[in-house]
Amino acid sequence: MSRFREPSPTESNKAYPREQSRNFAVLLELWPFLRPYGRQIAGAGAALVIAAGTLLGLGFGLRMMVDQGFAPGNAELLDQAVLVLFAVIVVLACASYARFYLVSWLGERVVADLRKRVFDHIIRLSPGFFEVTRTGEVLSRLTTDTTLLQTVVGTSVSIALRNLLLLVGGLGLLIFTSPKLTGLVLLVVPLVIAPILIFGRKVRRLSRESQDRVADVGAYTEESLNAIRTVQAFTHEAIDHAQFAGQAEAAFTTAIGRIRARATLTALVILLVFGAIAAILWVGGHDVIAGRVTPGELSAFVFYAVVVAGAVGALSEVIGDLQRAAGAMERLIDLLATPPDIQAPARPHPLPSPPRGAVGFVDVAFTYPARTEVPALLDFNLTVQPGETVALVGPSGAGKTTVFQLLLRFYDPVEGAVTLDGVDLRQADPQDLRHRIGLVPQDSVVFGANAWENIRYGRPGASDEEVRAAAEAAACTEFLDTLPQGFDTFLGEKGVRLSGGQRQRIAIARAILRDPAVLLLDEATSALDAESEQLVQRALERLMRGRTTLVIAHRLATVLKADRIVVMDQGRIVASGDHQALIADRDGLYARLARLQFDQAAALESKRQEVVAEARKGALP
Repeated sequence: MSRFREPSPTESNKAYPREQSRNFAVLLELWPFLRPYGRQIAGAGAALVIAAGTLLGLGFGLRMMVDQGFAPGNAELLDQAVLVLFAVIVVLACASYARFYLVSWLGERVVADLRKRVFDHIIRLSPGFFEVTRTGEVLSRLTTDTTLLQTVVGTSVSIALRNLLLLVGGLGLLIFTSPKLTGLVLLVVPLVIAPILIFGRKVRRLSRESQDRVADVGAYTEESLNAIRTVQAFTHEAIDHAQFAGQAEAAFTTAIGRIRARATLTALVILLVFGAIAAILWVGGHDVIAGRVTPGELSAFVFYAVVVAGAVGALSEVIGDLQRAAGAMERLIDLLATPPDIQAPARPHPLPSPPRGAVGFVDVAFTYPARTEVPALLDFNLTVQPGETVALVGPSGAGKTTVFQLLLRFYDPVEGAVTLDGVDLRQADPQDLRHRIGLVPQDSVVFGANAWENIRYGRPGASDEEVRAAAEAAACTEFLDTLPQGFDTFLGEKGVRLSGGQRQRIAIARAILRDPAVLLLDEATSALDAESEQLVQRALERLMRGRTTLVIAHRLATVLKADRIVVMDQGRIVASGDHQALIADRDGLYARLARLQFDQAAALESKRQEVVAEARKGALP
């Protein structure tokens, strides 16, 4: 059985949105991104008109060359006609180069600006947005949707305008050259275009299905490679190979259907278009024999007919691109219109300087956007004095991490207020607030960069000496200096070249470098071995001295030195005090947690001693 749950149609569309839209007016939203590049737009427009005009002018050159240049004994006129025709071709080539370059430049420039705008907006959205929105959907809008718009700006719009000019100009020249044959063309063109359009829709549908299957293959590959250790640890290679093979075959089958349909469409186009040209040549040939038109006029007419037919076919293809781009633009507008839940007020209240680090929670109630039925905090009141160290303990789901989330103002409380140095966080600038807080999360984050950049993330302007001092304080130098290029060594994607404890020490160094007024430690030493934990604990003790610190710890041994221990359960504070006072209440939650952990530790130590004793007796090899 596949490890994947089959997504619902709604989820699938969200993850890989490919809907179309007939609301072409939405593409006008691109204008603010195009407006700064008026000179390039004007140049591209001029090149477009010149290219279309010279292409249509080739018909006159062809007519003159056939009627006059091929006349017996008139080699001079033939030379002149060829020279004029060559000059027109040169102008056409230059104009086409300018059009292609400028339009492609606009497409790349606009999509780069659009991606920067979207990313800048996304990165400012609060964590609550990502609780209810799939990351794959956001990435699809940032990459796939913007690429569709790049295709439109850099290719499709130019093709549409060029072929519209060719269609209008070509029809006018057809009527001017031979009204009779024009009537025949207007009668035949719908018969040629209709089956092409109908069959073309099938080709586009199969193309989208083929893209979907390829996306499925890519998603499966990405998930398998990201979990390669789990795949191999559970000897799941053969099953994954079979499932991947099935998806690859599905992509192949869909692609073959697309190729067969496109090949059929190509044959149909050749049959209908050249059949129609043959019919026009037959009728026009009889007119030439009868003297009603000249050979040059017939040649020019066929040329214009081919241009008009090509323009109609190209426009039909462009319509599909415009529909997909309109759908992409609607999704991007929807994303850009999503306001961040957390925003700075119009007139932020300045936080005191220098910071003191006084933290307050007053009658706070809070629920997460994705779990509104379960309160994360309820009637929560907590005051932390400047320089005080407060440990938050309690079972999983008690609300300890939520306290950190509210203090960082990732969310606002539903009721009550959270304050820093007496200022309600909703009245302060979130950037100013977060500059005063240092966080060491339980799941440490290491970016795909070297140690300098990872530690300097805490304070981008720090010098190399300050970065190294922070690394020494967090006991990072002992392993960073042994890497091939030392601090310059690339640490791998997500810090894959480091152990869990080493990644945790990088995160601690980052917080040390930040030198914050308030320090938040979320199981900061949970991934360290005993020796590293002692080293880091001493570094943290130096860092915590004189600094407001909130510590989350499941291992009670790490909070014994806290000034105060706050015991939480189901979003409420159920007890508060130092270790000795809390342990004295044998029926209290803290005492039960302590007995569970310390009794377990004592049992493990007793077992270890028994094993050592047996080994000494020779009972064990």
